[in-house]
Amino acid sequence: MCGIIGYIGKKQAAPILLAGLSKLEYRGYDSAGLAVRGGDGAIDVVRAKGRLKILAEKTNDGQAMEGCVGIGHTRWATHGEPSETNAHPHMSDDAAVVAVHNGIIENYQEIREKLLKYNYTFYSQTDTEIAVNLIDYYLKKYNDGPMDAIGRAIVRIRGSYALAVMFRDYPGEIYFTRKDSPLIIGKGEGEMFLASDVPAILQYTKQVYYIGNQEVGCISAEGAQFFNLDRKEITHELITVEMDASAAEKGGFEHFMIKEIHEQPRALHDTMQSVLDDGGSVDPAKFGMTPEEIRKVQEIYIVACGSAYHVGVAMQYVLEDIAQVPVRVELASEFRYRHLLLKPEDLVIVISQSGETADSLAALRKAKECGIKTLGIVNVIGSSIAREADSVFYTLAGPEISVATTKAYSAQLIAGYMIAVSFARCRGALDEEGEKAYLAEIAQLPDKMSRILEDKERIQWFAAKHANAKDVFFIGRGIDYAISMEGSLKLKEISYIHSEAYAAGELKHGTISLIENGTLVVGVLTQQDLYEKTLSNMVETGSRGAYLMGLTFYGNYGIEDTANFTVYIPKTDPHFATSLAVVPLQLLAYYLSVAKGLDVDKPRNLAKSVTVE
Repeated sequence: MCGIIGYIGKKQAAPILLAGLSKLEYRGYDSAGLAVRGGDGAIDVVRAKGRLKILAEKTNDGQAMEGCVGIGHTRWATHGEPSETNAHPHMSDDAAVVAVHNGIIENYQEIREKLLKYNYTFYSQTDTEIAVNLIDYYLKKYNDGPMDAIGRAIVRIRGSYALAVMFRDYPGEIYFTRKDSPLIIGKGEGEMFLASDVPAILQYTKQVYYIGNQEVGCISAEGAQFFNLDRKEITHELITVEMDASAAEKGGFEHFMIKEIHEQPRALHDTMQSVLDDGGSVDPAKFGMTPEEIRKVQEIYIVACGSAYHVGVAMQYVLEDIAQVPVRVELASEFRYRHLLLKPEDLVIVISQSGETADSLAALRKAKECGIKTLGIVNVIGSSIAREADSVFYTLAGPEISVATTKAYSAQLIAGYMIAVSFARCRGALDEEGEKAYLAEIAQLPDKMSRILEDKERIQWFAAKHANAKDVFFIGRGIDYAISMEGSLKLKEISYIHSEAYAAGELKHGTISLIENGTLVVGVLTQQDLYEKTLSNMVETGSRGAYLMGLTFYGNYGIEDTANFTVYIPKTDPHFATSLAVVPLQLLAYYLSVAKGLDVDKPRNLAKSVTVE
C-alpha cells in the first residue's frame, strides 16, 4: 500500500527513482510523483494521476529532472480522492520542506486546526500535507535542525507513518522516520537508497539497514545515521539480502501471477526443508520454539487477514486432527478489538506475507501486552512482525509481486503443516513413524503440484467459456470449505466476478435461493468421509439450474454423473489437500481475468501490503 523510494549519490536521481517505483507497483497505487533537487539547488516536484507511465512521460523517463538527490512515491488514496493535487511529494507553504509518506495520521484534523492558527494554508486533502507543515512549524520555531523538527513532529503525530523528507536548506541529505509502516535503507558505493520494500533497490544493492519504530535518521552519499527519540545516535547491523533481483522480473511469463503460480512447487520444497534437522525430523528450534514450550500450550489462536486467514482456517483442521490441540482462528481486524479470555499458556500465531499487515501487527502487540507467547509466520526477513514476535517461521516464497497471493499462501500452508507435525511429535500425539509418514506425504506435494500445472490448458479452456459469469459459488465441507474460501477470494480479487464460499451444509439455510439457471457452482470434494454429502449438495444446486464444476482426487470418477466439468488432482493425505486443490482454483481465477482483459497483477482498489487499518 503506497511505495517510497529515495536516492542520494552521484548519478541522476530521477531515472533511478522511476525504476525503483516500477518495482513497487505491486503495492497498489493511483498516483505518483518525484521530488529532485535540481542543478540550481531548488527542489523540483512533478506529480501525476494514474499509472507510473504517465509520470515517466511527464519527466521524459526522468531525464528532464536534473539532480542527484531525490525521493519518489506511489500513492494509494486514503485521505482525498486520487488526483494530481493529492499525489505525493507534498511541500510546506514556502517549499522549505518536501516529503513523501506511507500510512495514516489519525489526528490530522487536530494538527490541521493548530497549524491554521499559525497561518499555514493547505492545497490538498491529504494527511501528509499536515505532517509536512508540522515539521516545517517545528523547524522554524526551534531552529534546531531537521532531526529535532522531525522528532518533535512524530511525538505529536498519532497513527502510522514512513516519512522521507528533503529540506531546502540541507541540500546533501534526506531524512527519514517510521512507525508501523516499512522503510529500509540501502547502502551502495558512494550512494545511498531508501525504500518501502527491498525489490525497489535490489538492482543497485543488497546491503540494507532495517529501521526501528520511531527512529529518526539521515542519509547522505557517504552513509547513514540513526537516532532514537532522545536524539542519541544508535547503530544498526548492515544486512545482506539473500534475494535474486531477477525474482522480481516476469521471466518470460505474461503476468507475475502466473509466474508465481508456477513457482509454488519450489516455495513448498524450500519452506519444508528449512525446518528439518539432519535426521529428517521437524526441529522446532528452526522456528524459535522448544519442545517444552510446545508441550505447555493449552490453546492456539491463529490471527490473520485475507488469504492468510484462509491458511489459518485450513491449519485449524490440521492442527486439531494431527496435534490434538484446540485451535481458534480469528480475523486480525476483529481480534485486536475483542476482549478475549487469553490464558498464559496460550499461543498466538500471526500469519502475514509482508510482516507489516497493520491489523495483524496490532493483534500481535495485543497478545504480547497480555503476556501471551507469539509465533509469526512471515515471508519478509526483518519485517515488523518478524522482529516483534517471540518466535518466527520464515516462509521461503521469495518476493511475491502480484497483488493476488499464490506462492506466499502455499508456503504458509506448508509452514502450518510443519508446525502441526512438530507439535504432534513434541506432545506425544505422533510417534517417530507417524511423523515420518506425514513428512513423506508433505515432501511429495511439490511434484504433485507440478503435475497439476502441466494440465493448465484445460482450465484455461473452461475459464474462457465462463468469462461472462455474474455469480459463482464455491462449496465444500471441512478443509474443503477452507479451500473454497481461498478459491472464491482469488476469483473476486482479479476477475471482479461476484463470488462467495459457503459451507456446503449451509446451502439450505438461505443460500440456495440465489441459484438460478447457469449459475456456476464449484464443488470441492477432497475429504473422502464428506464426499457423498457434498456431492448431494451439488445435486441440489444442479436441479435448480446451476452449472457444476467438481474438484476432487483422481479415482472419484463417479462425480461425472453429477458435474458438468471436473478437475482431478493427485491423491494425498486429506489433511494436505488444500495445497493441491487450491492450484486449479488459482488458475481458474487467473484465466478468467485474462479472458476479460483485466490487469491481473494490479486489480482495482487493492494493495499488496495493507499497512493501514
